[in-house]
Amino acid sequence: MDYSLILKNVAKHIHLTSGEQEVFTSMLKEKEIKRKAFYLKENEICPDSVFVCRGCLRSYTVDTEGFEHVLQFAPPDWWIADMYSLISQKPGTLNIDALEDSVVLLLSRKEQEQLFIQVPSFERFFRILTEKSLVANRQRVLDSLSLTAQEKFELFCQHYPTLIDRLPQKQIASYIGVTPEFLSKVKAAYFKSGETTYKDR
Repeated sequence: MDYSLILKNVAKHIHLTSGEQEVFTSMLKEKEIKRKAFYLKENEICPDSVFVCRGCLRSYTVDTEGFEHVLQFAPPDWWIADMYSLISQKPGTLNIDALEDSVVLLLSRKEQEQLFIQVPSFERFFRILTEKSLVANRQRVLDSLSLTAQEKFELFCQHYPTLIDRLPQKQIASYIGVTPEFLSKVKAAYFKSGETTYKDR
């Protein structure tokens, strides 16, 4: 297994010696997830932090009327999990499945706790991931209340530039919170103008 992608991801926030890298990678488990297959279902306990090496995963909820609401996409070099369930080890509210045939690396909660003991700097790494997740979730709520559909699409393009042409329009529409038909109009206006009205934060 090639661990270069996940080690580069970790190196963005902490420095590891070669020995610490070996400790970390020895705790990872590789898993293949076929397109449309679930990694996690609502009301299950999230056992792992998931790092995507190939493919694309998503997390989403389903409302009482059966409509899906996508909270996050995870292309290669992204982490994904039900953070509440992972930390509390209680049943969660998210579904996580694969939009493409995917290969992921799993770090179980148990192994993560052991990693904190053997390589203490990983406490900082996962604290950063958790803080970023909390901030992103809060900002998603605020954006849903205050931004137009075009501004939400512009943000999607900033966050997920590799997914603009890869994902079905239905998935992007679910993430933004509009119908696929309305998204078609938003995309057309966005690419026709060649300009964005919503700047990076």
